[in-house]
Order: sequence, then C-alpha cells, then structure tokens
Amino acid sequence: MAKIRSGRVGEQIKKELSQLIQMELKDPRIGFLTVTGVEVTNDLSLARVYLSVLGDAEAKENSLKALDKANGFLRSELGKRMRLRHVPELNFKIDESIAYGSRIEKLLHDIHDGKDNDHA
Repeated sequence: MAKIRSGRVGEQIKKELSQLIQMELKDPRIGFLTVTGVEVTNDLSLARVYLSVLGDAEAKENSLKALDKANGFLRSELGKRMRLRHVPELNFKIDESIAYGSRIEKLLHDIHDGKDNDHA
C-alpha cells in the first residue's frame, strides 16, 4: 500500500516540479532541463529528483547549484499545490541514463556499420 502511494506522490511531484522549474524559477544558471523521474521513500520524507540537463558538465553543475538554492521555494510551492502534510525533502541528481543510452546506441550503430563494410 505504501509503495503505491509513494509512486503516486512521486509522479505528482514530477509533474509539479516540471511546471515550477519551467514557469516560476527565473535563475539564469538553470539551463534547459527535464525532470526525468522522482523516487520517494516509503515514509515520504525524501524525494530524489532526477534531472536531464542539456549542455556540458559546467551547465549541469550550475543548474544543480541553482536548484539547491531554490529548494525552499520549490518545497513551499509543492506544499501549496499538493496539500501534503509533510513535503518531502528534495534531493536533486543528474540522470545520466539518457546520455548512457545514446552512447550505447552509437556504439551499436558503429558495430553495425563495421559489419556492413566487411561484406561490401
């Protein structure tokens, strides 16, 4: 039962945070980012927010710093929008799975192109 609730809360946090970051935050350090996932603990005390940031390592670091600075604002806005008794603490992390997936896809494509050249 707790797993189902934490999953629903996580999805709602993901949706609300995406809107908040896109519409409400005006920090120029925040680059183009996407909230890719939210994992909430069973007791709803901590939420790990996974982000995909477009740009180099410096852009990712700057975006993380800006979001950490805006953590209090984001939590208070989540509390207003979601009507939770206790809003989970937000912990932002960079999601490297998209970059990893595209790297694997490129390697597979290169291997496939190598086989085509061998047959020609």
